[in-house]
Amino acid sequence: MFTGIVTDLGTVREVQPIGGGHDLRLVIGTSPGFLANPAPAALGASIACSGVCLTVVHLAADAFSVDCSAETVAMTTVGTWTPGTRVNLERALRLGDELGGHLVAGHVDGAAEVLSATPENASVRWRFRIPAALAPFVATKGSVTIDGVSLTVNEVDGEVFGVNIIPHTTTVTTFGTLQPGDKVNVEVDMMTRYVARLREYQR
Repeated sequence: MFTGIVTDLGTVREVQPIGGGHDLRLVIGTSPGFLANPAPAALGASIACSGVCLTVVHLAADAFSVDCSAETVAMTTVGTWTPGTRVNLERALRLGDELGGHLVAGHVDGAAEVLSATPENASVRWRFRIPAALAPFVATKGSVTIDGVSLTVNEVDGEVFGVNIIPHTTTVTTFGTLQPGDKVNVEVDMMTRYVARLREYQR
């Protein structure tokens, strides 16, 4: 479980096919101390990588390796990552940690397309087009996770929604490198998924 508060901006160092199929092993470099604080990371730990919950299979002082199944590659932007790609990183939430964003599972629902980024007062209004099947789960003033960043939805128009990004978020996340046409990982608020599932059984 995560909060959507990015704590490091990592860099993909290696992308290696494994298993003779579409599975991948990624080596991701980190800032000094990311894997050591607030407690040393361990093999088997979960780290959200641009919103994708991945399991650590190898550790170094300033890097870690993860394996991505073909399903993960197909459902997320992981398949487009190459050496040099920047990724938002967050270590798993521990009981007692501050919940600064919202509860995030790291289970990406799909990929959205960046439509525009327009300056708006002291922030930037970003607009995205989400897959039609996910559109009902995004609501104004609700929460959404984009590339692992917890955000508040400010507008919804069918399959298009907008969020405002402040300068600090642009600096410490991959929003500083996004461009219209790029794809981003999206996780809708988990509560909306459960509500929708319950309604199916009430019909």
